[in-house]
Amino acid sequence: MSSDAPRTLPLFLRLMTDPLRWRLACELAAGDRRVRELVSAVGEPQNLVSYHLKQLRDAGLVTARRSNFDGRDTYYHLDLARCAEAWADTGTALHPAIAAGTPTPSATKVLFVCTGNSGRSPMAEALLRHRSGNRVEVASAGSHPKALHPDAVRAVAEYGAALAHEPTHLDVVRRGRFDLVISLCDRVREVLPSFPGRPRLIHWSLADPAAEGGFDAFRRTAAELDGRIRFLPVPLEV
Repeated sequence: MSSDAPRTLPLFLRLMTDPLRWRLACELAAGDRRVRELVSAVGEPQNLVSYHLKQLRDAGLVTARRSNFDGRDTYYHLDLARCAEAWADTGTALHPAIAAGTPTPSATKVLFVCTGNSGRSPMAEALLRHRSGNRVEVASAGSHPKALHPDAVRAVAEYGAALAHEPTHLDVVRRGRFDLVISLCDRVREVLPSFPGRPRLIHWSLADPAAEGGFDAFRRTAAELDGRIRFLPVPLEV
């Protein structure tokens, strides 16, 4: 071994060589989950799942957020951007010419849903449409739609995305065929209807920027949405 070879395993390998942590990461890569959902998915005791989630959180790969539907619940989120960085660092530690891969595009019809269809979901719709150069057919809807929030328009405009949207009820789109249906709040996840064609369901547990108040809340939401959209299996060009 050369004298300048790494003496310890890179972060990503140290964490993901544990089979249970790898399984938890795979579950979270598909969307935000509660502990009981992870326990059921991996078939391990809650205390063991919680221990390994803590290891992932301490490493900065997983974050947690209280549910806005039931405050007793916590949703866990895998930070795919941080994982990509850690994976790239792993490749670089082995050889500097190794680069991280990118998602394989497959989905071309996407629906975003939240409760009010006034902030999170229309922002996601506008950002994905912009990022894909209109190559993705994207829509948004809500279980209790209300008027579009002006700060949502301002926040996505900072990314070069235009947002002009009429609030739409879930009932209007529930018979549409989509490749991905992405719920953006914990309340709407509980009332999602079934969709024809069995689309892939993804949950992103995002706080309501309107409830927090102020333009900075919308800017943070736009940043989180844009970061997550980068890892969707859709054709992106921006």
